[in-house]
Amino acid sequence: MGIVLIQGGESLLADRAIAAEIAKHPTAECTYLDADEIELGKITDSLAPSLFGEDRVLVIRGIQDLASEIQDEIAGYLAATDEAVTLILWHKGGVKGKALVEKIKKCDPAIFLCEPVKKEADKEQFVAHEFSRLGRKISSAAAADLVSALGNDLRELASACSQLASDVATGKTIDSAEVARYYQGRIETTGFEVADATLDGKTEVALVALRQALATGVDPVLVISAIASSLRTLAKVSGASRGMKSFDLASSLGLPPWQIDKARRQLAGWNPSTLAEAVISIAQADADIKGAAADPGYALERSIIKITSARTAL
Repeated sequence: MGIVLIQGGESLLADRAIAAEIAKHPTAECTYLDADEIELGKITDSLAPSLFGEDRVLVIRGIQDLASEIQDEIAGYLAATDEAVTLILWHKGGVKGKALVEKIKKCDPAIFLCEPVKKEADKEQFVAHEFSRLGRKISSAAAADLVSALGNDLRELASACSQLASDVATGKTIDSAEVARYYQGRIETTGFEVADATLDGKTEVALVALRQALATGVDPVLVISAIASSLRTLAKVSGASRGMKSFDLASSLGLPPWQIDKARRQLAGWNPSTLAEAVISIAQADADIKGAAADPGYALERSIIKITSARTAL
């Protein structure tokens, strides 16, 4: 038994780490507590020695949000731990609760880092790892297509990997054709039509596509992800030599040749200044959608108009 510290806000990775630790103690009694539901004394009661001495696992999620007096309860336990207890503490990030984290680390806990996966390349690596974990292989292009289709949701990516691994014939490397067969419609409706029209400066087309996407239940976050991904591609390709063929650039840029060719066509309407303006606008829209604005749809429309205006102002 012992102490486990999970750090980071990626819930899928944290849940897996918790499940893996609990699996090590199949006969233990497990208790789950969320920080916003814990009253003073609850942790002390949960950690009190058992009359029968059976193994126990206590999971406390979101310790960064614990009140100071409840953090003191945990600190008190850390000074005199129980060998029959495994204490799993999940800190989701930020500076809140940092003092408690430092106290936990002094107890030499097992540490699992579960930070959000933000970079496209890291998401693609996650997809490849998922297939490897499932005993399957996926091409790098197909992994990139899957990330493009499903955006930022790691759980959804993991679910898609599981589905493809289950449905595609055993022994076959999963390629872009398989991803397209299952998710092409999703790719088209999760924002890439909106992104293409936006980067082409077609304001009316982009707004119509956006409204259609939102009307059919597409999450605004996926639309933002599509536009941001397309802007990142433009930025990558803008720094590459125009004299090199797309096939020769594919490896160094981490992009398929067709995507490089497409970006080169779109770049005809952009310069470094307007690209920077577009990136700032989409970053603001992302913040708005994730809590700073009351109407995500309006925030997206405003951003699209600003980006298309930047392009057409050249």
